[in-house]
Amino acid sequence: MRRSQLPETLPRHPIFLPLSARCSVVTAVRILFLFSICSLFSCSHTGWGVSRTAQAPATNPLLVATQDQELVWERAVDVLHDYQFEIGRENRVGRTIETLPKVGSGLLEPWHKDSVGFTERLESSLQSIRRIVVLSLQPDDAGRGYLVSVTAHKEIEHLTGVAANSPGAATFSENTPLIRDLNQVVGQSSPSQWVPLGRDFVLEQAILNRLRDVYSW
Repeated sequence: MRRSQLPETLPRHPIFLPLSARCSVVTAVRILFLFSICSLFSCSHTGWGVSRTAQAPATNPLLVATQDQELVWERAVDVLHDYQFEIGRENRVGRTIETLPKVGSGLLEPWHKDSVGFTERLESSLQSIRRIVVLSLQPDDAGRGYLVSVTAHKEIEHLTGVAANSPGAATFSENTPLIRDLNQVVGQSSPSQWVPLGRDFVLEQAILNRLRDVYSW
């Protein structure tokens, strides 16, 4: 009996491709993945923009027509928690609420709400950004209720030294096997400095719109 002959050409599976061709395939897959992610967030950003445009912009400060200070205070704290901000300081006497600094969320963190819009998320993906939100709840002079003002401070990280060690600093050298320094991995050479970038008016409007919704319940 004659043996069955093998096919003249192997299937063009990526494993049978030359190294250069395989690199091209990997590069194409990466580009396609990044394009899909950008398209997804662009569509999401467009949807958010339409919803914010349909809603009238809120005034800053926002007038809340109630005399219940505890209600105004607790709902303000709930809104900050909705935006994943941790409360750093509550001053009942001065009627101010200040959050801890929150690192800006990037494109791959859609569940965080501190970076509002595609541009802010892209910036936070490329730079180290953080935000601090301060709420002030002051009684209205006319006795109509409380004036709730929102101030969102935006800062960028400025490094004066080396941020971190390279992976090679955390490995042991082969030519000195008897020297074992178990403290190879250390932090950055100097603490980070944060440079103010002004106010994040887009985040302020988002929080004000959310406050207006919860105060209307």
